[in-house]
Amino acid sequence: MANHRFRRDRSEVSSVIKYLVFFFNIIFWILGGLMLAIGLWAWVEKDMFTNINKLSQIPLDPALFLILVGGLIFVIGFTGCIGALRENTFLLMIYCVSVGIIFFCEMAVGIIVFMYKDWVRETVKEQLKSMIVQYRDDPDLQNLIDWVQEDWLKCCGVEGYDDWNWNVYFNCSSPSREACGVPFSCCKPNNNEAIKNWQCGYDTRKVDSKDISDQIYTTGCIDSGEVWVNHNLLPVAGVFIGLALVQILGICFAQNLRSDIFAQKARWEEL
Repeated sequence: MANHRFRRDRSEVSSVIKYLVFFFNIIFWILGGLMLAIGLWAWVEKDMFTNINKLSQIPLDPALFLILVGGLIFVIGFTGCIGALRENTFLLMIYCVSVGIIFFCEMAVGIIVFMYKDWVRETVKEQLKSMIVQYRDDPDLQNLIDWVQEDWLKCCGVEGYDDWNWNVYFNCSSPSREACGVPFSCCKPNNNEAIKNWQCGYDTRKVDSKDISDQIYTTGCIDSGEVWVNHNLLPVAGVFIGLALVQILGICFAQNLRSDIFAQKARWEEL
């Protein structure tokens, strides 16, 4: 009798699971809203109406990418948060299905990357080539490329610094002052400079690569990216495993909450 007295009635809604799902998703709701707001602000700053034609080039526009991802996270976080707070089984079902679809899509992408490495590499190469072509056309894209080359991977171009010949401004036949050069983000840091030299990449592709290896990065970003992943394999794998666990636990908790709600409704119907 004593054990039965302290055992939770299975027809009751667990407050622990309910508010765990709520607070877990309110974080993602806020995060998605911030990403969506930043993306919209950045897109409006670039004149939204003239960028409508870039909807088919979302990977090339960081602002549109933030809008898409932020909007998705915002909607999923909303369904999980409100569904848990209001004990709405329909919203919780949408939440479970949405997270489940994303989880299986991530698994599919992982399998494709593992099985078709060469095809993925060529696809990424073509995408990065398009980004280099549009380097001067989108300030957000330009800042992203500069950050990758200068701060993250310490690289230049897709497969090498000569890839910048794809860009109309850096092409050797261009009348631009930047012709036969590379962006400043390809330049290796000079600790003796008090002020950053934004013209350090000018005319660098007019000389032999042996003479510029001390001046700019000569390794392409694809090779540098592969090296970075190999050197940080455990942290990268940990992030993906952690993300998968969060999604699985979110589905399990939401489904458990739905079961409790249905059990509670069945109890009310019996009264």
